[in-house]
Amino acid sequence: MPKPAAKDRRVAVEIGEVVRKRAAADAAIAEARKSHARLREAIDILPQGIVFLDAEGRYILWNKKYAEIYNRTADLFRPGARMADTLRIGVARGDYPEALGREEEWMAERMAKLFQPGESHEQLISDGRCIQIEERMTADGGIIGLRIDITELKQREASFRLLFDSNPVPMIVCALEDERILGVNDAAIEHYGYSAAEFSTLTIRNLQAFEAERPWAGDQDTDERAARTWKHVKADGSLIDLAVYSRQLVYGGEPAVLLALMDITERKRAEMRLAFMAQHDGLTGLPNRNSLRKRLDEMLVHTRRGTEKVAVHFLGIDNFKGVNDSLGHAVGDKLLRGIARRLRSTLREEDVIGRLNSDEFAILQSGVTRPEDVVLLAKRLLNAVGEPFLLDGNSVVIGASIGIAMAPGDGDGSEKLLMSADMALARAKSETRGTFSFFEPGMDARAQTRRKIEIELRGAIQNEVLRPHYQPLIGLSNGRITGCEALVRWPHPERGMVSPADFIPVAEDTGLINALGAQVLKRACQDAAAWPDDVRVAVNLSPLQFRAGNLLSVVMDVLKQTGLPPKRLELEITETLLLEKSSQVIATLHALRALGVRISMDDFGTGYSSLSYLRSFPFDKIKIDQSFVRGLCSNRELQAIVRSIISLGMGLGVTITAEGVETETELSWLRAEGCHEAQGFLFSAARPNPEIIDLLSVQSGAGKTGGSAVQVA
Repeated sequence: MPKPAAKDRRVAVEIGEVVRKRAAADAAIAEARKSHARLREAIDILPQGIVFLDAEGRYILWNKKYAEIYNRTADLFRPGARMADTLRIGVARGDYPEALGREEEWMAERMAKLFQPGESHEQLISDGRCIQIEERMTADGGIIGLRIDITELKQREASFRLLFDSNPVPMIVCALEDERILGVNDAAIEHYGYSAAEFSTLTIRNLQAFEAERPWAGDQDTDERAARTWKHVKADGSLIDLAVYSRQLVYGGEPAVLLALMDITERKRAEMRLAFMAQHDGLTGLPNRNSLRKRLDEMLVHTRRGTEKVAVHFLGIDNFKGVNDSLGHAVGDKLLRGIARRLRSTLREEDVIGRLNSDEFAILQSGVTRPEDVVLLAKRLLNAVGEPFLLDGNSVVIGASIGIAMAPGDGDGSEKLLMSADMALARAKSETRGTFSFFEPGMDARAQTRRKIEIELRGAIQNEVLRPHYQPLIGLSNGRITGCEALVRWPHPERGMVSPADFIPVAEDTGLINALGAQVLKRACQDAAAWPDDVRVAVNLSPLQFRAGNLLSVVMDVLKQTGLPPKRLELEITETLLLEKSSQVIATLHALRALGVRISMDDFGTGYSSLSYLRSFPFDKIKIDQSFVRGLCSNRELQAIVRSIISLGMGLGVTITAEGVETETELSWLRAEGCHEAQGFLFSAARPNPEIIDLLSVQSGAGKTGGSAVQVA
């Protein structure tokens, strides 16, 4: 039996060993807890979701990202809980859209992937996110799972697919290194004619018609490249021009380049056509004025180095408008093309021909050593044009006139030389049609004077300097003023009163006639609005005012602004306007007459078809031209003509007015024949409005006291 002391020592030793082991265990537990905490801290900072499961699929450990990814079921995560249970609850909650309608099947597939992990797979969550799942078995049979949120990546892929597959622009992806074609969209397949399988056997260089630098070559520092131009061969062998835009990317895991291929074949053809049209006439294909000027500049540089000269022939077709009016514009166009061919065949290879406008051509004759060479060419050109043309079964005979200028005498620059030839043509047309005329220095002086008139007239219109004067029209039955004709006057600070014969043609040639005519019309209506109600105002219209297309609206606006009743406005036209036989002109005249405005035919009898115009429009008044009135009393032929016109007016119910009455005998004869009105210097010259107001005031007073007429002259 042991002694008590020995027994106590043994107990003490055993107790000490227990305490030591307990301390060691506590230390190990503390160290394990510390390691666990460090492990959790480590996995919590990872951007991917991490989960540890035991061999039976129970949760051991997971990080914050894992809980964030599965936030709808994170409340179920606890050590020892089965993942299968949390998944089943998630399926019941609708957390996994792919399980809808096939819950048990989906669970079976998911558990198979969990316990038999292989390749990564994707999982859709109800909030629209896409999660990539990677799972691996541990040595003890447990499972480590990795979760990556690839939603943004999938969205980028979808955007690329939408941009690529559905894009109407042909797009190709090729390898950056060896240029193999890795992918094409439907637009590329349709545009090139190759199938997707055929594309996969090609490189981008196989499509190129010619060797060319890659569009991304030399710019490796940037992702996106500006357009470069390539020429490609389609499957059918046809060539196309392309503007190529490139961008580097990763495609199928390898560096690649996305090419957007804009077909610019038609655009380049259109640009070439535009470039040609910018230098050539569209109808004949001849060089236009701009191109001619450049060629002439080149010729002039050459002549400055030698003794040879250059001649410029301006050829204008005579009465080309008559061909258009009688045979139509289609025949007129064929005529111009025929003339262009004949003129070209008449010239040497080194000479140049161009078309300047509708009926004018220019010929640049180089290497001129004697004036006779110029004359001979001019005659050949006129003869070529003069031969009959057979067009659409019609034999067309046309003539031409030519103006000639020579360098350097008539101008040392292209513009000056062209202007000189133009002035010479104007003289040839006005004086001796059908021949040629050389430029003379006096022509330039006249042109400068005309140009100065144009500039000053433009200023006069802008500053409203022009004023209408009024020549009274006298009723022959009672001697009273029935109306006044507005005649424009230009009081010039240096030249005095400029004649309309000097500035009206300039206004018509420069297009100023529309502004001038509208201004005179408005002023005349303003003045007439203050006259007695039975006195009308007559305003002359130029044919060019009708061509502007807005005459009706101009007249309506003026009547509205001035308050003049339409019946007190009389618009005078000449048969020159009716020569155009335009339906627009007739329609405008009818519309004006429907407003209540009176329409008068001025200078009746001076044209070859005045009577026919009375059938095309019901005029309110016919004015006998003054050429039939002067010398009337001593000329039986004139008397017969005027008597016929008066009789015609009576038959049609139209007012007849005689112009240019200057003697009492003329007045007596006209009154005896029944003429309705007269105007002329016998009664009064054109007067400014204040004087007309005075005359009308006297007439009004005479009427109140029983007087029958006013002495106007």
